[in-house]
Amino acid sequence: MLQLPSKLALCSFPVALLAVGSAIAQAPQQDFSAVQIKTHQVVGNFYYLEGQGGNVGVLIGDDGVLMIDDQFAPLSEKLQAAIKALSNKPIRMLVNTHVHGDHTGGNENFGKLGVDIVAHDNVRVRLAKPATGNPAAAVALPVVTYGDKMSLHLNGETITIGKLPPAHTDGDSYIHFAKADVIHCGDVFRTTGYPGVDGANGGTVKGTIDALQALVDMAGPNTKILPGHGVVSTREDVARFRANTIEAQRRITDLIKQGMTVEQVVAANPTADLAPKFVTTGPQPDKAATDRFLTAFYNAVKSEL
Repeated sequence: MLQLPSKLALCSFPVALLAVGSAIAQAPQQDFSAVQIKTHQVVGNFYYLEGQGGNVGVLIGDDGVLMIDDQFAPLSEKLQAAIKALSNKPIRMLVNTHVHGDHTGGNENFGKLGVDIVAHDNVRVRLAKPATGNPAAAVALPVVTYGDKMSLHLNGETITIGKLPPAHTDGDSYIHFAKADVIHCGDVFRTTGYPGVDGANGGTVKGTIDALQALVDMAGPNTKILPGHGVVSTREDVARFRANTIEAQRRITDLIKQGMTVEQVVAANPTADLAPKFVTTGPQPDKAATDRFLTAFYNAVKSEL
């Protein structure tokens, strides 16, 4: 259990996590004690923490720490320790990029420390009334929510938190740091897996394509884009991911119009050559991950025809 110090300045909820290809599963049954948190400097006073789950963004400075996402509940103390090694200032705010448990699992722990949680309106709604599993504890819910866009001014940065079209989920946020020229985009883009469209939480294929274009339009030639999973990337990387997503949509749309069932499409694996274009870091997806992706993508594409 986390020790609750006397009020850190201004979540652990095992909400279903989006696995590769948008299959929903509970938090992995694993020994979290073996997980090591690796700290990466992106630029200046912006870092990200790599552990088990989504990339945790960290902005440090005299005003306190801004944290983006919090992985799984058992890792909260390790994340705290990694942040403390960067700054002795308190965590001021925690932004959730979307609802999934590998990004919000520590909400309850950080909420109990007095950290203000920020997210899109839909994230609070879906944490409180999840598509599967139990509702989050009240302390794990965002206390600050927004509808379209909001701004923060912290540590010399102008930070824009904005809503993307319904893509990975219907509550996806980007967090843009103007001075650092960095965008954290959550799981709308990643370098370790197929595009994930979680229809149960409002995600869409069309919205994914639109959201990826929004990121490309937002970024400049030197902008560093931090994906939900994977390594720091460029707008060209996002543009390629979008082009491959459009190609996957085209191929599966054609097969649906030919009358193929989801089982037939999964068996045919029409996007086999796209896998290494989507998964550019880490191991290539196995058959189970590919089957989950094709099933979820087929259902999403079909629902949008």
